[in-house]
Amino acid sequence: MSQPTTQPASPFRVIAILSVAAFVVILNETIMSVALPRLMVEFNITEATVQWVTTAFMLTMAVIIPTTGWILTRFRIRSVYLAAMTIFTIGTVVAALAPVFLLLVVGRVIQAFGTAIMMPLLMTTVLNLVPFEKRGRVMGIVGMVISAAPALGPTVGGIILEQLDWRWMFWTVLPIAVLTLVIGGALMRNVTETRAMQLDVLSVLLSAVGFAGLIYGLSSLGEAARGVALLPAWIPLVIGGTSLIIFVLRQLALGHNAFLNIRVFAVPTYAFAIMLTIISSMAMFGTFIVLPMYIQQVLGFDAQVAGMVMLPSGVLMGVLGIFVGRMFDAVGARPLLIPGSLIGATGMWGMVTLQAQSPLWTVILWNILMAVGIGMMMGPLMTSALSALPGGLYQHGSAIFSTLQQVAAAGGTALYITVMSVAAVVGAGQGEDPLDAQMTGMHNALIWGAVLMLIPVIGAIFFRPKRHIDQSETVAVAD
Repeated sequence: MSQPTTQPASPFRVIAILSVAAFVVILNETIMSVALPRLMVEFNITEATVQWVTTAFMLTMAVIIPTTGWILTRFRIRSVYLAAMTIFTIGTVVAALAPVFLLLVVGRVIQAFGTAIMMPLLMTTVLNLVPFEKRGRVMGIVGMVISAAPALGPTVGGIILEQLDWRWMFWTVLPIAVLTLVIGGALMRNVTETRAMQLDVLSVLLSAVGFAGLIYGLSSLGEAARGVALLPAWIPLVIGGTSLIIFVLRQLALGHNAFLNIRVFAVPTYAFAIMLTIISSMAMFGTFIVLPMYIQQVLGFDAQVAGMVMLPSGVLMGVLGIFVGRMFDAVGARPLLIPGSLIGATGMWGMVTLQAQSPLWTVILWNILMAVGIGMMMGPLMTSALSALPGGLYQHGSAIFSTLQQVAAAGGTALYITVMSVAAVVGAGQGEDPLDAQMTGMHNALIWGAVLMLIPVIGAIFFRPKRHIDQSETVAVAD
């Protein structure tokens, strides 16, 4: 087992560096969402083709994130950080310079390699460096990164797109990524231990096919409803589901040498928190897709206005993360989860009342309530889930947490887009006005999201988190 460097390092300095880097790379995940119509015109491509800008990113994330459990066990934090940010920076340059659509997708895939590593790296570092009594406030920052960065992506993208060419979405991010890479390289220290661990190639392949198939299948449901999917959605879903079943069986057979140790689900607090996180994320990410479309296509505003409408909720989620973390340290998870779930559900059910003539302030109000409610939940759920694990499972727990968040984002997006697409197809077949059919589809999608948010409301009442205390003994057993 290799030892961490003896050179002193401030835990909070390391975490601050990682948080800034993670915010930049995760912001980039959703920044392109408002640029898809412009890309269709510039590259003369269809709606089904342009979706690969986001689909390829999500697929790559789904393939790489499960490997981070092994990566963070095998390699030192500083080396992993430098590799991740270097890869992300290279991808940003490739995307910014892309003369054809294929190279833009390649650049996004390279970016996703670096992005996939950063979130588990940040969570694992926090758990290793911060004692439990201070963990809430620090994990609140992590929760801020997870929630606020994707929420602010469309806002940043809309502002840039209204004033400049879409390539500036990458040129704007590039200097920040380079600066973070240089500063991180100078200040980052190795603060965790590593151990030799053989990479099970079959597990990697099964994981890649399983999660990629699941996310691609979910992402193509909306295309299938419109009749423009490359292949029926059930094919990748069945292939992905079968691969994941085999993957789970293999991990159980490998025991403590598992590529991704799924025994974390044997910890009730972790499993329950993951379930609530997945459902809340589905509702949130689906809404982030629908609202900009509603603002532009139904209410008739431009991309910049749509981005600005999404801005208050993103800022509030960021600010709230810090305060929620401090409150978690003081009162625990349940006193935050119960009111948070109720506020989030109120915001979601408020969106159900939106119509083609609704004033813009109502969109802002309901979106803020949803964001504040889910923001009150994400940090406590993540902290409770990972703190319930023994230290030897931190890397695997954070990798699984991040992977399932990607699946939830794809699932929520697929649910909303599929419901909207079906309504549009049915409405067109019945001779309905396209705008009316689209509004009906959005309304139906928001109802699904509102119903989903009722599950966390009930779950928060029964959530009884327990943290793991004697880490040293369990780590010894796990090793």
